[in-house]
Amino acid sequence: MRFRMMTLVGIFLACAATTTLGAEETPLLAHSPTLSKTQVVFAYGGYLWSVPREGGDARQLTTHGHEGRPVFSPDGKWIAFTGQYDGNVDVFVVPAEGGEPKRLTWHPGTDVAVGWTPDGKKVLFYSDRDAYADFDRLYTVPAEGGPPEVLPMWRAEDAWFSPDGSRVAYVPNLIWQTSWKRYRGGQTTPIYIVRLSDLSLEKVTRENSNDRHPVWFGDTVYFLSDRNGPVALFAYDTKSKTVRQVL
Repeated sequence: MRFRMMTLVGIFLACAATTTLGAEETPLLAHSPTLSKTQVVFAYGGYLWSVPREGGDARQLTTHGHEGRPVFSPDGKWIAFTGQYDGNVDVFVVPAEGGEPKRLTWHPGTDVAVGWTPDGKKVLFYSDRDAYADFDRLYTVPAEGGPPEVLPMWRAEDAWFSPDGSRVAYVPNLIWQTSWKRYRGGQTTPIYIVRLSDLSLEKVTRENSNDRHPVWFGDTVYFLSDRNGPVALFAYDTKSKTVRQVL
């Protein structure tokens, strides 16, 4: 589970690295990193690439183009990602060592991969397929293929399962304008935690900040937030109900 939390750290460091480039260097627009015990997979130029965690030459994993949002399976053997093939956005999986992607969703709506169930058998994604307004819902689909199943929350975006699969940390509403900084209007994004057995809801402590990208590790939900100014990494202890800044 530790490398799954490092995915969020990777996102934070990738964003921070863009401010440390020398004037003579050409920035690479690599984004959406996901980490296994041995590899880092990221999106660049519309494709997925893999590089060893200790560094080295990046290897191209996909060739179709319009691919992004990679997420390693818990065992590190598979990568779920979002691909736009034939004009539609769907969820795919590909072996971590590369190969032919397998399509998992077929709805004409937009399906976006965000994670896995803890047992690695299903991919978690959000979609507007059932929306009658400006919102999405969460679904799971078997990694081997099959019909998707909707989660009980009536709206949800980015999400992550607890290690035992009994709860989900998620962002309930869309980030309407991601380029806005220091926004404190009515569309800021909180993080909710829902218990799937009885739908009891817990809200991560905040004061109208923009909180996003929850990743669950042990008893802690890590997430990005601008609550103290610039976006930084925070941790919510699900036992003590306290929030602290990590980076």
